[in-house]
Amino acid sequence: MQKFPMILAGRYLTPNQDLAVTNKFTREIIATVSLANADHFDRAIDAGCQAKHATQRLSAAEKKRILIHCVSRLKESKDDFVGTLVQEAGKPILAARLEVDRCIETFELASEEVSRLHGEVLPMDGTMRGIGFTGMTRRFPIGLCSLITPFNFPLNLVAHKVAPAIAAGCPFILKPASWTPICALMLGDILIDSGMPEGSFSILPSSRQAAASMVTDDRIGMLSFTGSDQVGWQMKRDCGRKRICLELGGNACCIVDKDYPYKSIVPRLITGAFGQSGQSCISLQRLLVHRSIYQELLDELVKQACMVQTGSPSDEQNLVGPMIDDTEADRIMRWIEQAKAAGACELLSAKRIPGTSVVTPSILVNVPEDQALCCDEAFGPILIAEPFDEFDEVLLRVNRSKFGLQTGLFTDSLNHTWQAWETLEVGGVIVNDTPNTRFDSMPYGGVKASGLGREGVKYAIDEMTYERLLLNFHG
Repeated sequence: MQKFPMILAGRYLTPNQDLAVTNKFTREIIATVSLANADHFDRAIDAGCQAKHATQRLSAAEKKRILIHCVSRLKESKDDFVGTLVQEAGKPILAARLEVDRCIETFELASEEVSRLHGEVLPMDGTMRGIGFTGMTRRFPIGLCSLITPFNFPLNLVAHKVAPAIAAGCPFILKPASWTPICALMLGDILIDSGMPEGSFSILPSSRQAAASMVTDDRIGMLSFTGSDQVGWQMKRDCGRKRICLELGGNACCIVDKDYPYKSIVPRLITGAFGQSGQSCISLQRLLVHRSIYQELLDELVKQACMVQTGSPSDEQNLVGPMIDDTEADRIMRWIEQAKAAGACELLSAKRIPGTSVVTPSILVNVPEDQALCCDEAFGPILIAEPFDEFDEVLLRVNRSKFGLQTGLFTDSLNHTWQAWETLEVGGVIVNDTPNTRFDSMPYGGVKASGLGREGVKYAIDEMTYERLLLNFHG
């Protein structure tokens, strides 16, 4: 069993070993971690504020060197990170390998964006009053950043906050999810050796209560949070005048248009709905299929979903591993039973694997829209199928959701593609793929209850910087 210190102002600190981290499949304790209290956060904020100017003065070359150092070390340690993801997050091993690869790509993208942080020259003589003036803009770091990350991507979602902060020149405090803090601390080991300015970063596993100052302290320039919509919007109410970026939940839909060759997409639908036990905010939750192909697609979907392998995340054959804990597994089973009591029919029945938090895939039809399984974020291995008749109507049905993160659309119609893009109230429309498609360079985020602001390396850097004007009168 390993023991991990917290990282406070770039230094290891071991005041306790109060946080036990378990293997999410076997439930054995695999590590203990130091747990930060409110005083540790106050010290981290002090150190981050003191490091603000040194971090801001880093040249593009110095920031690029730090980021490339992280890339190199991540590649060297890939197997260690994969093994840790499988254990602390219960992530199936193929998904764990992909996450480490994406983390490496995220740091690579950030190293490239460092050289593109530029401003512009503004011709001011478009009016008579502006004659003799020249304006110039440049982006500057917003200051100390609070970064709060969830359990479901405990490495790459950390990278999506840390790498842009380094590229932007911002010191930061990172609070990883208490279920899955180890990958973040392993990344901290890499940062300690990277040449970051003294005191410029802290990685502090903690309770939500101990980390309250990450939200409320006015010395912090920006809060970036990925997690549940209830917690995120409460943070927005509490965060005061600081900038905030919220990446929250969803109940993502995928539309399959009339006459689309559906047989080729069934494996993709299955992976989109059940991969990583559906524990993704853009997991495919609702499948809306044109009535002309609805029954045929549904029959094939159930047939292939019956063959999905579940169980130990260490087995490369398994698509579905454990839920993060028993509480979440119990919740998804309860939501399924509530939907069935309200009239839903389960075509593929979810089951709990005894002695684990593994829930097998479920496919349901006739789920009322007011059921939690449909209108809230399921975050589990479920798929709800519904037919539709008119394309206009199905777009309105998607828009009835309180969420607006991403929607998938399978269609051969250019008109329907443009209509969906114009109409859907979401952050992204994914054409001819499922809504859980994400590339680390693209703008990613939602509207309505799904959040505000955008991630994706370039876009996160924009969130962590602000434009400063220089106006010069030269006669």
